[in-house]
Amino acid sequence: MVDLIDVNKWYGTFHVLKNVSLSVAKGQKVVVCGPSGSGKSTMIRCINRLEEHQTGRIMVNGIELADDLKAIEAIRKDVGMVFQSFNLFPHLTVLQNLTLAPLWVKHIPKAEAESLAMHLLERVRIPEQAHKFPGQLSGGQQQRVAIARALCMKPSVMLFDEPTSALDPEMVKEVLDVMIGLAEEGMTMICVTHEMGFARAVADTMVFMADGTVVETAPPAEFFANPKTERTRQFLGQIIGH
Repeated sequence: MVDLIDVNKWYGTFHVLKNVSLSVAKGQKVVVCGPSGSGKSTMIRCINRLEEHQTGRIMVNGIELADDLKAIEAIRKDVGMVFQSFNLFPHLTVLQNLTLAPLWVKHIPKAEAESLAMHLLERVRIPEQAHKFPGQLSGGQQQRVAIARALCMKPSVMLFDEPTSALDPEMVKEVLDVMIGLAEEGMTMICVTHEMGFARAVADTMVFMADGTVVETAPPAEFFANPKTERTRQFLGQIIGH
């Protein structure tokens, strides 16, 4: 489904991803954690070419992410992305935000796009907000709109880049509940997050990154109870008081 093989990326002379390899199967839920500056967000942004890697291979559904624009477009249609900041268009209503890509990228008829959008707003529990503008919503509501917008393209993989880190604590749960629902429905997910309770509940695989490398990969029970490396133990001790 998603394969990274010896991926390297530099920002100038700064080596941000160092021989990163990761394999995610269909339906798998992978949670990526690690300290700030470890390369987590850069890795996830490379998967749909928001960032360009220099060496190594990235493949999604058998399509290699190279310089071929058609390959990049095909992958972006199939990979949904939710960011730390909601990235909604402020001048469009919630409904218009959701239907924009289906109308212009997939050329879906307007009535069908709006029907799909309303179904997804119900799925994220805010159908009553359809005709409001993003600025009229809470942060948690805006992030749920962003998730629904990504789902409008019917992706086979969802990428989440710290989706709750910009939210007030009381809004975190409403977003995580939507993500848990997606996981239970079998969505393939790669999620960068510090929400370890969510990770325990949802992840099939934990990936710990530090200094641009994948330090440890393990099932959640093993990862939390018996981390293999001192670097992982330090991180978990800081984040959940082990």
